[in-house]
Amino acid sequence: MFAYKQVMVIRKDLKLSRGKLAVQVAHGAVTAAFKASKDKPEWFKAWFHEGQKKAVVKVENERELFELMERAKVLDLPYALIRDAGLTEIPPGTVTCLAVGPAPEELVDRVTGHLKLL
Repeated sequence: MFAYKQVMVIRKDLKLSRGKLAVQVAHGAVTAAFKASKDKPEWFKAWFHEGQKKAVVKVENERELFELMERAKVLDLPYALIRDAGLTEIPPGTVTCLAVGPAPEELVDRVTGHLKLL
């Protein structure tokens, strides 16, 4: 039984290629994990030693990402909002991904538990 997890939330409306989507998820995972290691080191260590549980879910648009980010802030969860550099498929500054956690599963689920897997 895992007690900690990290969830990456991707926008469906951007219709990213698989490769671009994978890179955005990776950016989110690394950035949020780095923040957690600094701000919530006990959560990061527990998550890391449990096997680094992750999931990728989807939302319809940017507005939904920002709403989820606000929920994460209220719960004091580590998070990262990813903006693309715009070198390939989408314009610079496009918000692509929100990573939430690593954090206790029950807290992450309060933010992302209602979303469908990608």
